[in-house]
Amino acid sequence: MELCAQMLYGMKVVVTYLLGTDIAGRNFAVYPDDTFLVSYPRSGNTWTRFLIANLVHPGGDVSFANIERLIPDTLSQSNKTLKGTPRPRIIKSHQYFDPRYPKTIYIVRDPRDVALSYYGYNRRYMHIDDSVRLEAFVDGFVSGRVIPGSATWAEHVASWVYTRGGNASFLLLRYEEMLRSTMTVLERIANFLGIDPEPARLQMAIDLSSVNRMRKLEKLQGDDWLKTLGYADRRAKKNKTRQDIPFVGGATAGSWRASLPEQSVRRIESAWGELMTKVGYELATVHQPQTVDL
Repeated sequence: MELCAQMLYGMKVVVTYLLGTDIAGRNFAVYPDDTFLVSYPRSGNTWTRFLIANLVHPGGDVSFANIERLIPDTLSQSNKTLKGTPRPRIIKSHQYFDPRYPKTIYIVRDPRDVALSYYGYNRRYMHIDDSVRLEAFVDGFVSGRVIPGSATWAEHVASWVYTRGGNASFLLLRYEEMLRSTMTVLERIANFLGIDPEPARLQMAIDLSSVNRMRKLEKLQGDDWLKTLGYADRRAKKNKTRQDIPFVGGATAGSWRASLPEQSVRRIESAWGELMTKVGYELATVHQPQTVDL
C-alpha cells in the first residue's frame, strides 16, 4: 500500500512537471551565475523587481505582462519555466535562507510597516475579512499564524542577515533608504550586477518603475499578469481578489507611526527589537538594545 502511494506520488510529480503546473518553491535547479532578489513578503520586492528589470533591459517595455519572464518568481513559476529562463537568471524569491543561492540581493523593511502592508494584502486576497482587527492580525503576524508553517519576519531576516551579512555575494538593502535615495541604491545594485551605472540609464529605470506608473500598469494589465503566473497561483488570485485594495502599495515609509496602534508597535518591538536595531530601525516603545555591527 505504501509503495503504491509512493509510485502514485512520483507519477503526479512527473506529470505536473511536464505540464508546467507545479510550483518551484525551494525545489529547483540553481546555477552558479544566478542572482536572487529576496525579501520577506510586502517589503518592496515587486518595486525592486521592476527597477532591476528596467535596469537590465533598458527599452524593454517592462510590465506586469512580461515581468514573470524577465525576473520569474519561485512561488508562482514552475520548475520547467525556471529551467527555460535564459541565463544568467535573476530570480525573485520570498524563501528563507537557502545556502544554494550564489548571489543575493536582500531587501529588508521596517516590520511595523510590513505588518500594515501585509494586513492590506491579506484583505485584498480575502484571506481575512474586515472584521479582523489590526491588533489581532499583528498578534498573528508576530507569532507566525498569518501563514502557518512559514517563517516570521524575524526568522526570515535573521536567516539571511546572520548567515550572509558582510559577504561580497550578499547585498543588503533597506527599503526606506531605497525610497529616500533611489538613485544611490540603484547604483549599488548596478555595480553588484556588473552593469555600468550610467546616470541616464539609472534615471530611466527609476522613472519607468515609479509607483504611479506601476499602479496604472496594474489596472491595465492585471489580467495579463495572471496569465503569466503558475496555475495554482493564478487560480487563487483570480478567484478571490478585492479590487478596492491595490496590489501595488503607496511606496511609503513610517506609516506605522500614524496607523499602527501603540500596543501593536510594542508587540512587534518586544518580540524583535534586537534584530530591528541590528538592521537599522529605531525602537519607539521599548528599550533600545545594544548590538554589534554586521
